[in-house]
Amino acid sequence: MATHVITGAGSGIGAAVARRLHERGDDLVLHARDAGRAKELAAAFPGARTLVGDLADPDRLSWALSHQTLPDRVDSLLHIAGVVDLGPVGELTPKAWRNQLNVNLIAPAELTRLLLPQLRVAQGHVVFVNSGAGLNAHAEWSAYAASKHGLKALADSLRAEEHADGVRVTSVYPGRTASPMQAKVHRQEGREYDPSKWIDPESVATTILMALDLPRDAEVNDLTVRPGR
Repeated sequence: MATHVITGAGSGIGAAVARRLHERGDDLVLHARDAGRAKELAAAFPGARTLVGDLADPDRLSWALSHQTLPDRVDSLLHIAGVVDLGPVGELTPKAWRNQLNVNLIAPAELTRLLLPQLRVAQGHVVFVNSGAGLNAHAEWSAYAASKHGLKALADSLRAEEHADGVRVTSVYPGRTASPMQAKVHRQEGREYDPSKWIDPESVATTILMALDLPRDAEVNDLTVRPGR
């Protein structure tokens, strides 16, 4: 039975991935920002374990995890949680920049650092769910895109560093996906949200599981998923 540590399992892509792995009987360790959210996730995925720590405060993640029981081995670490706040460079505050960089970049780096020993034991797999904004930045997306461009750099460096230890690293770049985050983006853009126009989270989950299940003789480094209509 494989053990997967997942952030962002409460909705969207993260929930779809967690559901698929749970249905096939894998062991889930679900990250939650607080104890209340952890109870919700445990109820949604019976048998799953939880880890509590606020991704918006990565400086305290080491302390938080040191007071909890970590798995002995980690077959995959799936970074799926993320936040977005749009706005022109002339209006984005340092708080908006810090929050997106903390949750989308620094916290994934810190969680990876803390779980690398278990990943090395298992010759595990780190998956960073990035974004099309991690490849191209558009007007009013500067802070979010900067965090996601940084996430690409993190993944590329980690892959080069850990390849000899058998740790695989994959970046997935979904286009707009039907999710609560996408609904928020549309509100910020002042546009009507129609989830049928965007990628189903289940489709992104399928690509992630493909990368996870690939035989050991191969590794998916970068995978772009775009809306099909």
